[in-house]
Amino acid sequence: MAARAWLAGQGESTLSEQIELARVPAPPFCERERSETIAAKLGMVGVDSEFDEVGNLLTWFPNKPEDAAPPPVIIATHVDTVFGSDTAIEIQHQGARWLGPGITDNARGLAVGLVVLRALVHADVQPHHPILFAFTVGEEGPGDLRGVKHLFAEGSPLRDAAAFIAVDGSGLRRIIHQALGSRRFRITARGAGGHSWTDWGRSNPANAIGEFIHGLATMDLPEQPRTVLTAARHGGGTSINAIPTESWVELDLRSEDDASLHATEARIRTLLESSVAAEQARGDGRLDVEIELIGERPAGILDGSHPLVQAAEEASRSLGVETKHAVSSTDANVPMALNIPSIAIGGGGESGETHTVNEWFEDTDGSAGPLRLLSLLAAVARF
Repeated sequence: MAARAWLAGQGESTLSEQIELARVPAPPFCERERSETIAAKLGMVGVDSEFDEVGNLLTWFPNKPEDAAPPPVIIATHVDTVFGSDTAIEIQHQGARWLGPGITDNARGLAVGLVVLRALVHADVQPHHPILFAFTVGEEGPGDLRGVKHLFAEGSPLRDAAAFIAVDGSGLRRIIHQALGSRRFRITARGAGGHSWTDWGRSNPANAIGEFIHGLATMDLPEQPRTVLTAARHGGGTSINAIPTESWVELDLRSEDDASLHATEARIRTLLESSVAAEQARGDGRLDVEIELIGERPAGILDGSHPLVQAAEEASRSLGVETKHAVSSTDANVPMALNIPSIAIGGGGESGETHTVNEWFEDTDGSAGPLRLLSLLAAVARF
């Protein structure tokens, strides 16, 4: 295959482009600069692209399909990073590794998606299924998968997609065919507040939230399906010598199963009610509570025997790699929950310290990641 022969020689240029893209900031909700850099690169190879309403950059290969065309195959690589605008983006070379915020997640996925698209253009491939390359926004943290949620909003024709493949991070072994679901909450307790001496005895929101957090720490959680709960951030108050008028905590609830997510949420709400009631019984005054859902990622699973999973395994074996099935939270969560055949894979190489300023990437296998994606595309888009 001409595309494969061309791609095999692109290892160094793919790494160079990965480094280049990593140096373009893409904080949550501020991905446009990096997306426009990608759009310019697409234009240089004669590929049209467009931004949708939420900022996803979309490009079709070989062109946007007519209504009667076969359902598309979607390749998704997220543009955003976890790092805010106050993080200095410095990418440095140390020995065999490149270090810096976002060097792997997801600069590697972006570079792999771009080079595979160029290979298809170079070889003038004619797939049976049209291919949509989606450079998505909002995959990380507070983005709450907003880019991919928009792609598959109710009524979207993409809900009929033949397959969805997210390219995220590094590695060749993992095939993510199970979506880790999550629900995230900000819980706020409010009261009258007052002076720590003269108003002592009033119901204290900080006491209620503290008791609630302690209860969360001792809550028994299901081992199967695995379900975890983290009290991630908390705060409130305005002064050391004042009863706070407000105290809050943010929770991250995750599970491999949506039913377990909702059952555990019900237990969290019951615990919150009892914690607030206990503080009101001890003190004087009412406490009001607000529970805000600040993030939601659906769980889902694609059976390991599905042809898409099997095609990914075969593409890996063709490179001498034995695969491992995995569960994670990626752009694939949304289509997987809609019963669209969906997986997430890495872009090759090795990495570590992900989501820290010391994140690193080592190009241990050259073009292997792009070659695997190409082989997988050949099987599912049929060319």
